Amino acid sequence: MVECSGLFSVTETHKRSLTTGDRSPQGIVLFTALCGLQGSAGSRPGLREARGTRRRGGCRCSRWSFLRYRPAVRLTAVVLGSGSAGPALGHLGTGTVEPLEYYRRFLKENCRPDGRELGEFRATTVNIGSITTADGSALVKLGNTTVICGVKAELAAPSADAANKGYIVPNVELPSLCSTRFRSGPPGEEAQAASQFIADVIENSQIIAKEDLCIANGKLAWVLYCDIICLDYDGNILDASAFALLAALKNVQLPSVTINEETGLSQVNFKQKNPLIIRKHPVATSFAIFDDTLLIVDPTAEEEDLATGTVTVVTDDEGKLCSLHKPGGSPLTGAKLQDCITRAITRHKEVKKLIDKVIESIRPK
Repeated sequence: MVECSGLFSVTETHKRSLTTGDRSPQGIVLFTALCGLQGSAGSRPGLREARGTRRRGGCRCSRWSFLRYRPAVRLTAVVLGSGSAGPALGHLGTGTVEPLEYYRRFLKENCRPDGRELGEFRATTVNIGSITTADGSALVKLGNTTVICGVKAELAAPSADAANKGYIVPNVELPSLCSTRFRSGPPGEEAQAASQFIADVIENSQIIAKEDLCIANGKLAWVLYCDIICLDYDGNILDASAFALLAALKNVQLPSVTINEETGLSQVNFKQKNPLIIRKHPVATSFAIFDDTLLIVDPTAEEEDLATGTVTVVTDDEGKLCSLHKPGGSPLTGAKLQDCITRAITRHKEVKKLIDKVIESIRPK
């Protein structure tokens, strides 16, 4: 027996029949679905032969298709090609007919199609100082989701109603290069929502005291432009963006600035740089809600599409709740929400430990 990606089975007899272009019953591939069904065109209803064949390189190729198939199955398309060496099995592509039912089969066993448990996060990596032209930067990978954050510092006059405060201006970009779901042009709804989420996290957590960005009261202050760009999108953009922002801010080095009392002009000393004072370390933890009751952490893009709702919990070093983001969807009971907060606190410790380890590794000795 020859296994095809673990989804279908093809006997050696059938394989020989396919390569010779035989359209007899022995030439029919036995489709073994995930639900355990197996059969042929003559014995299994719902599978029929697409009438009409065509010759390519002397090979007669038959096409098969499913008409009606209630259980969730994964299909593999077998493409026959021909050449000087004769026909051979070609590219195998897979897809899911009923993805929600397919996921439910895994969730019932407390696992997911990618092999993770319901409360397990994808592999997380962080690289600090990725952009040499920025004042601070970090690249974060959360599974396949890849986000880079660059911080650029500029000088500006503080506003009249906050004369002793500087500015932090976040912006999240989801370009078309990161996923086919996004289009070029003005920021879409998801990008705007992510930017607002990051702004709320900065404001609510007090990650940086804006007073620390003031150089001269009412005259001069720092403006930190935090550009967060998604390079590869596979779900959970909020967690990755918040993580990248925190790591990039910890990498920021600002030059010393003084104001000449005689001329009133600012003087910047690039040889003397000081790190930002990070007062809090907010970490976001996202959950997807399945069938209004089941919670899974760190959802992929496909899981977010199939979920009945999502919720993101942001906690700080002391385990306090900084922000809660829930854009509609299924409601959560008090017990479920408390469970999310508890898991978020545990996740915070893991992320904080990872950042500290990376910061220590790049610190000059």
